[in-house]
Amino acid sequence: MKQTEPDFWVLEYVTITKDPLTDLVVAIGGTEQAADILQRTGGFLSAPGPRGDYHRLPHGLPVEQQRLKATAASHALLAAGHSVHLDPTLNMLVAPDGKREAALRYLAGLAERAAAATTSSEVAEVLTEVAALVHGLLPLAREVVVRAWIAASDFPGAAPAGEPDPIARLGSTATSMSEAARSILHARNHAARPTQRLATASPPPSRAQPAESRRR
Repeated sequence: MKQTEPDFWVLEYVTITKDPLTDLVVAIGGTEQAADILQRTGGFLSAPGPRGDYHRLPHGLPVEQQRLKATAASHALLAAGHSVHLDPTLNMLVAPDGKREAALRYLAGLAERAAAATTSSEVAEVLTEVAALVHGLLPLAREVVVRAWIAASDFPGAAPAGEPDPIARLGSTATSMSEAARSILHARNHAARPTQRLATASPPPSRAQPAESRRR
């Protein structure tokens, strides 16, 4: 019996997300029925795009209004039988501190992994999560400190006379965080190095010469 592939109506799938360049909430895909629901329930507007029409919310909406309309439209689409992907940042039903709780659980999990490590490679995996160059926790935290330092430098206010400016010291703090990340990565590389066991080679057995050859 010949097996056939299932038919997927890809164009009926609706994705509701926020465009990072314009901060507009856009809805891509869907049928005419989905378009009607987007317009009636969420207040989306039809707009021409390079690959066909799409829908978006009006310009200038506050973030909470964007989330409310996107959530309402996505649930109306689901109730009508459409497949929908809603960007989690637009979902009003997600707890506001959900990301923070997830981050805390992630950090607690890393600590448990480090405590339960039984090999150096497992330790290296944890240290990689902490100090990886791009997505490591420490480099990401340093980026937060640097951005806060730049933002706070524009605010008026000075430290009391004779005391160092704590905002100005954020720059050196960020540098220290970079050095700490490099130190952790160095330790990570050492831990990730495979253990080399030098085998003690036993000397080859001596070959005794035949008695006749010795007599020769």
